[in-house]
Amino acid sequence: MEYLLAYDLGTGELKTSLFDKTGQSKGYVFTDYQTYYSAKEYREQKPEDWWNAAVQSTKKLINDTGVSNTEIKALAVSGHSLGVVPIGYDGTLLRSLVPIWNDARATAQAHAFFETIDEKRWYQETGNGFPAHLYSIFKIMWMRDHEPERYERCQSFIGTKDYLNYKMTGVLCTDHSYASGSGVYSLKEHGYIAAYIKASGIDPDKLPPIVDSTTVIGTLLPEAAQALGLSVDTKVCAGGVDNACMALGAACIENGDVYTSLGTSAWIAVASDEPVIDQEKRPYVFAHCIPGKYVSATAIFSAGNSLKWAKDQFFYDLAQGEANPYEEIDRMAKSSEPGADGLFFVPSLAGGSLLDASVHLKGTLLGLDLRHTRADIARAVLEGVCFHLKLALDVLMQYVPIRDEMLMVGGGAKSAVWRTLFADIYEKTIITTNIGQDTGSLGAAVIAAVGAGLWDSFEHVKTLHVVQGRETPARAQVPYYQKRLLLYRTVTQTLCDLYDLMQTQSAREE
Repeated sequence: MEYLLAYDLGTGELKTSLFDKTGQSKGYVFTDYQTYYSAKEYREQKPEDWWNAAVQSTKKLINDTGVSNTEIKALAVSGHSLGVVPIGYDGTLLRSLVPIWNDARATAQAHAFFETIDEKRWYQETGNGFPAHLYSIFKIMWMRDHEPERYERCQSFIGTKDYLNYKMTGVLCTDHSYASGSGVYSLKEHGYIAAYIKASGIDPDKLPPIVDSTTVIGTLLPEAAQALGLSVDTKVCAGGVDNACMALGAACIENGDVYTSLGTSAWIAVASDEPVIDQEKRPYVFAHCIPGKYVSATAIFSAGNSLKWAKDQFFYDLAQGEANPYEEIDRMAKSSEPGADGLFFVPSLAGGSLLDASVHLKGTLLGLDLRHTRADIARAVLEGVCFHLKLALDVLMQYVPIRDEMLMVGGGAKSAVWRTLFADIYEKTIITTNIGQDTGSLGAAVIAAVGAGLWDSFEHVKTLHVVQGRETPARAQVPYYQKRLLLYRTVTQTLCDLYDLMQTQSAREE
């Protein structure tokens, strides 16, 4: 039998998975690592921690499954986005700690860049819809400005998953999906934008060459093969950014294929033939791992986090018993009437996103009075996440003919009550499959399978999804929730104005 290795390099842990050549999972190992917060806006990790995690988990996985290393034909890595890893001309890692996707140190560099570049045009070309200073080019500019000697010694600034590829093969490169988060990548031209690189002042030779995700960039170096416990003949494919790999694993490969990921944060992502660009709501767009396709998404920062917060604050007694507290919260929410007896919850506990009218938007329980119960609060929290994600879905639906069936993945998808509410509020059939939380790993495995020639098409990924749950919109509830959503839009807009006012007042008092 022939096998594939998939590495899902997440923000908090590496998931190393083994798949057979048909795409069936044969086992996986989790290995965590630390994020460092050495200054207020810094979010850093150690690339060597990623490599050590790969070494440990690969050996354990091979030992646990009993597979011969000669049977593992190819591998690929999915990596968290917007990371910057400097590699010197001597081949060494120049920084033990590197900025990851949510590192916010490069605000001044972004401001300087947009003194000469129109930000709306920049977003139109790049689709980079996160706050601009998070994108890679500005972090590189920060290194140039604050660590000039290190910058001069740098041969190439590569991404997170590209570092693992480099350790495995000695090849410095990236793929289109990861490069599309650089801040200087043209979605339409599929390459770097010379004018933006010039405006940044960064040497273009320090940016890695771009290849397709499925490109076999090499086989394992002898020292890498020995460390991992793999054969030197194992093919290494370029891999992709996590957003694109998750979409691929979720079988979002054709125009209008869509899924919701419901975890600590949540997002809706759609595969499309054209990037979804909206100057007001600013969806973030990545080139897909599939040539010529795009992954466009909108997100909220607190989804599962909102439910956890409610559990800790209002339902803490449930954790004392033997029952699963989340199942008890579901039971309570189900006992409350649709609309939670007039109670609204805005799930912006981590602040507003670009989807909202203000980044100062806060989490809010609106409409509380003496008649409300814990059951109403439980339902309001679940409905609030659904409403906020429906606002996100409506943005995408303006540009892409989204399918009537919506795949839902992530820990929150385990809740049948929540899935039912999503069906009614989205007005979509919500399905769950056997893939569950494995979309990133499966996406990397698909890349390896296609790259190594074991599959001749990405389409095969659709056959791997076996439907396990299906919730359809309840006709009786849809009209009610449509009216409720209109009111929710007004509520969030009004709250944005209110929190802006509060922020202004607070600034005056300081």
